[in-house]
Amino acid sequence: MNLLNLLTELKKAQWVNLSHSVDAHIPMFSAFAPPTAETLFTVEEHGFYAKRFGFATQTGTHIDAPGHFVAGAGLLETLDLKDMLLPLYVINCEEAVQHNADYELSVADIDAFEQAHGRIAAGSFVAFASGWSRRWPDKAAFANADEHGHAHVPGWSLDALKFLFEERQIKAVGHETLDTDSAVAFRKNNALIGEYYVLEHGFQVEVLNKLYELPATGALISIAYPNFKDAPGFPVRAIAIVPAP
Repeated sequence: MNLLNLLTELKKAQWVNLSHSVDAHIPMFSAFAPPTAETLFTVEEHGFYAKRFGFATQTGTHIDAPGHFVAGAGLLETLDLKDMLLPLYVINCEEAVQHNADYELSVADIDAFEQAHGRIAAGSFVAFASGWSRRWPDKAAFANADEHGHAHVPGWSLDALKFLFEERQIKAVGHETLDTDSAVAFRKNNALIGEYYVLEHGFQVEVLNKLYELPATGALISIAYPNFKDAPGFPVRAIAIVPAP
C-alpha cells in the first residue's frame, strides 16, 4: 500500500468540520461552568502569544470514553488509535424530529436505513442526524424547555443502541445533542440509561455539527484530541471525509 497515493486520493474528497466553535456562551451541561479563556502573553508585549483555557472535559463537540460513566472502565488514552478513523453511517431523522422534538431513533429507523442503503458494517461509527445542531449556539433553543421547564430533546432509543452494538458490532455512535438519551427518557428513568449502555460497549461523540450535510454512507469520520492523562472525555476536532461527487 502506498500511503502517499492514498493521501492524495483523500485530499480530493470533501472535508467537513463536524465540531462547533467553543466560547463562554455555548450550550452546556448545567453542572459545568462555562469555558474560560485568559490571555497570558501577547506578541506586542512579550514577543509571543499564549492563552490559558479552562473547561470541563465534556465541553462543546466532545468524545466520551467508557470511564466517563462506567466505574473502572477505560479513559481516552486506552482507546485504540485505529478507532479514531472509522466508516461513517448517518441515519437522518430530521423530518421526524421537526414533528416531534421528543423523537427517539428506533430499530425501525435502522431497518429502513438498511433497506435503502445496505447493511451497517461492523466496526463503524453511526451518527443520528436530528438537525439539532442548527439551533447552536442558542441555549434556549438547544434545551427546548416547555412552560414547566421540561426539556424536549431527541435521542437514541435503548433498543436501537443495543441493536447497533450487539447485532451490527459497531464501534461508536454520535449525535448532535448534549446527551445520548432523549430528555423524556431521562425524566422517565432518572438516569441516562442509553449513555451508560453505549459506554459499556464503546464510545461516543456528542454535540456534532452539520450531520445534515453528509451522505448516508460512504464517508469516513476522523476524531482528534490531545493526549491528556486520565481524561474521561475531551473536546474534539471531528471531520467527515466525504467522497467527491
